[in-house]
Parts: sequence; structure tokens; C-alpha cells
Amino acid sequence: MRKIFLLIFTFYTIANCYSQTHQEFYKRGELKDSLQDYTGAITEYTKALDVNSNDVGHNISIYHNRGLAKYNLEDYQGAIADYTKAIELNPSSAINYDFRGKAKNDSGDYQGAIVDYNKTVELNPNGAEAFENRGSAKSSLEDYHGAILDYNKALDLDPKNESTFNNRGNTKQKSEDYQGAIGDYTKAIKINPNFGAFYYNRGNTKRTLKDYHGAIADFNKAIEFDPNDSETYRSRGVAKNQLEDYRGAIVDYNKTIEIEPSDEIAYRNRGFAKYKLNDYRGAILDYSKQISIIPFDNPSYYLRGIAKEILKDYQGAILDYTKAIELDPNVSDYYLSRGDVKIKLKQKNSGCLDFSKAGELGDEYAYEMIKKYCN
Repeated sequence: MRKIFLLIFTFYTIANCYSQTHQEFYKRGELKDSLQDYTGAITEYTKALDVNSNDVGHNISIYHNRGLAKYNLEDYQGAIADYTKAIELNPSSAINYDFRGKAKNDSGDYQGAIVDYNKTVELNPNGAEAFENRGSAKSSLEDYHGAILDYNKALDLDPKNESTFNNRGNTKQKSEDYQGAIGDYTKAIKINPNFGAFYYNRGNTKRTLKDYHGAIADFNKAIEFDPNDSETYRSRGVAKNQLEDYRGAIVDYNKTIEIEPSDEIAYRNRGFAKYKLNDYRGAILDYSKQISIIPFDNPSYYLRGIAKEILKDYQGAILDYTKAIELDPNVSDYYLSRGDVKIKLKQKNSGCLDFSKAGELGDEYAYEMIKKYCN
């Protein structure tokens, strides 16, 4: 599931009288920021600091803006350092705690982010964004109850914020409150019906509830708004698979692969759809492609082995089942399938040992196979 965090970055400039040189560096930094030349902006802000190191008010603004430029370059530690400097110069400004919290959150320091959001809320208890951001950090730490409380508070302060409804829906989905999640995604859609991710998230939750037709309708809508999102086509393909619309699923997996040729899941899923349509050779090609991308995916070896067994490539099937066992020796189906092929090849002793191993792993069917072939 994709998380959608709509963070609004606002530049705060403290009005002071600077020399023309200070203004030039600062204004050039702002211009480069606006052009998304963040590296250039950082250079200009650094020059402004170098020539204006004693103007505290101006420096706070420069550190903030340079921190934001670093954040946009995903230099989270650099951003944190700049926001920390701004906080040292003015510890009563909520905005820099909030932005430092975002940088910590995106660097994976969720606890540190929460500490900063706590301070933001303390300094500005009427700011909805800090509650939403703190909720996101708590959700990342699997504190779903705490996250939902924060989202609730954010919505009390800003009841028309579609991002907050979406994020609360994501958290409810994680906590398996699927109906609650659908309700929140629906509210987000009502506020902003032109954002595809909300439909995508609701569709995935409907798919979890086995409402495959409803899921497909939402994926269709998501594709209207973002026709180049490979994950939506893949998810719609999965829903079609569940409805046994294998041809339709293949069309969606084809589109997924066209957009994202290295999507290994799409190859495996397309292979399964081809298998269900009795296109075993086509399935083998897809499983082989998936394995070439992720060579340690044991289910793909197993599925390829099944297709090879159907085509009576017994030696190839044994090799694939054996590889699947090497990657995960605790799946009884792998031993059962390999044992079955060995029996077909008249390798009774070895096949019966595979059945026995499957039985050790708790598979009752293994003992029926032993009774049928091994006594």
C-alpha cells in the first residue's frame, strides 16, 4: 500500500534590512529554490550565511530555507543540522521543530520525529499538520491507536483535509479495520474526487475484503487519473485473477510490465494466469523471467516446477522443486510435489522419503501418499 503524505512547505522570511550583497545571495537562493535547483540554492544560502553571520533573524530564515533545500535533495541529516541551527537561534518557533520532525521521519527516526512534533504541538496547539505528521510517525511505529488519535485531532482542527482522511484510512487498513479504512478513503474522495491514489487505496482494501468487483471499479477510476501507474494495473490484474478473468488479468500484467519491465511480481502473476489457461510453456517463460530478476524467490521455482511436471519435464521439475526446498526447507508442498515426480520416475525410495518429510512438517495428505505408494 502506498502512503500519501501531502506536506505543505511554506517559506517563512523574517523581514529585516540587509545590505545589497546579503539580499542578492538570499534572493538568488530563493529563485533557484523556485526552479527546483536545490543544489544551487544551497550554494547561495551558504554564501548569504558567510557574509551575514551576525544577523540572527536573517540567519534563522536562511538555515530554514537551506534545510528545506537539503530535504528536497533527500539529504535528511544535512536538513536536520540546519533546522537544529535555526532552533538554537530561536527555540520558540514551531515551524523548525515541525520541519526537523519531517526530516527525521523520512530518515527513519520515527521516535525522534515524534519528539519534535510534540514540541511543535506544544508551541502551536492549533496546527493540524503537526498532529497529522505525528500520527504518521506513530503509524510507522505500529502505534495505530495513537496514530488514529492524532489524525482525529488533526481533523478536528481541519475537517476538510483529504490527506488526513487518507492517512487515517491507511492506518485503519494496517490495523485491519477495513470498513473504517474504506470509510476514510471515501471521505477523502468526496473532498477531492480527482486524486487517483485515494481510489487505489480504497480498491486495495476492497480487494482484501474479497469485493473484487468493487476493487476493479476503484482501480479503473485510479487509472483514469494516473494511466501510467504500474501498481494499479497489477492490483487490478490480481482482482481479475480472483474472479477467474485470466485473460483480462494478463492484459493488466502486460501493461504493468510495459510501464515497469522489472516488476517481478507481474511476471509471476502473469505466469499463474497463463498456467490457469493451460499455457504452461508461457507460464514457464514468465516464471523464468521473474527468477532472473529475483533469483531467491522460492514460490516461483515451485510454480515453474508444477508447469514442467505437467509438460512431463520431470527432471526439470525435480530441479525446480529442489531449489525451492533449498530456499525454504519448511514448506511441505515442495516435498510432496518432488516426491510425486520421483514416484513417476520409479524412484520409489527417494520419493517416499520426500512424502515422509512432508508428513513431518504436518501435512496429513503426505501419509495418504505414503499409504498409496510406499507400502
